[in-house]
Amino acid sequence: MYSESDLQAAVDARILTPEAAQAFRAHIASVREAPGADEESFRLITGFNDIFVSIAAVILLVAVAWIGQSIHTALAGAFVATSAWGLAEYFTRRRRMALPSIVLVLAFSGGVFATMVGFLVRHGENIFGNDISETTGAILVGAMALVTAGATWFHWKRFMVPITVAAGTAALAATAVALVLAATGVPSPDGTLPMVLVLIAGLGVFALAMWWDKSDRARQTRRSDVAFWLHLLAAPMIVHPIFHLIGVTRGDNIGSGAALLVVAIYVAFGLIALAIDRRALLVSALAYVLFAMTQLFRTFGAVELNVALTAFVIGSALLLLSAFWQNARAAVVGLLPANLADQLPATVRAVSPQPAS
Repeated sequence: MYSESDLQAAVDARILTPEAAQAFRAHIASVREAPGADEESFRLITGFNDIFVSIAAVILLVAVAWIGQSIHTALAGAFVATSAWGLAEYFTRRRRMALPSIVLVLAFSGGVFATMVGFLVRHGENIFGNDISETTGAILVGAMALVTAGATWFHWKRFMVPITVAAGTAALAATAVALVLAATGVPSPDGTLPMVLVLIAGLGVFALAMWWDKSDRARQTRRSDVAFWLHLLAAPMIVHPIFHLIGVTRGDNIGSGAALLVVAIYVAFGLIALAIDRRALLVSALAYVLFAMTQLFRTFGAVELNVALTAFVIGSALLLLSAFWQNARAAVVGLLPANLADQLPATVRAVSPQPAS
């Protein structure tokens, strides 16, 4: 199984001509009866060996973390980060294995952050005293997240794994939220301020994802993979705060008005997903709309079958949307102004090959 970035790499290496690569893309699109740009493809597993190596890498990383923890709390994360980088030199840089590369990126960034956390656990009391204020804690979290973002930047420059950009962006978002919370003092008891900040950060990540998408409308290069992971990061950062702010996450039951609002928001997310040709928003909001629909069916008296009816309605709707995704997307994009539509991923595969980056 080959990704678009692999195909473009073959073109860059002069193994395939641009015309041959484009003909191959057109053939695959005709076989699938779907334009390649609408497939939202990304490389995850190239074979079972990816899973095998990933499991082995996780076992090794757990072992080195355990050994480091027995020496010093900070060394657990340091050993993980160092080992993940070393493994990436072979499995990412030389073997180009997809799933192990993702695991190693996450292990590296998590290890960097865990190193600083471990140091604070061991020495924080001596440095800051017995009682660390919330402001100081927020500043420390922001500083550690910023260092983690810097480390992921070096990882990106070395290995160019698409998910690395999302990991670094998440660290930067955490830095921004932590510093704002430190500057504004104690957050509200109901968590409104943190949720608003996460929502704003999520919108910023979404804008960054659209910038990457705009640079590769035909989704033929690594830039599209970077955008995919950024959209996957942005979606929960947008979805969860919105539904938290309207009260969906605060109790076991919501009124019919709130339930209808959740459904309306989900429809709006669906229109956005169609326009940008990314499904992350729909997946992230799925649990909330299932809960809201269950409440609606219960309100209308279908108590015994409310869960089954909800699953039937939502499952059927999503399958129909998937089956007619291209048609629905063409209709939605057709309603947009031409200058905006031209910034979105192409609805047909009519863009000349682009160099990989």
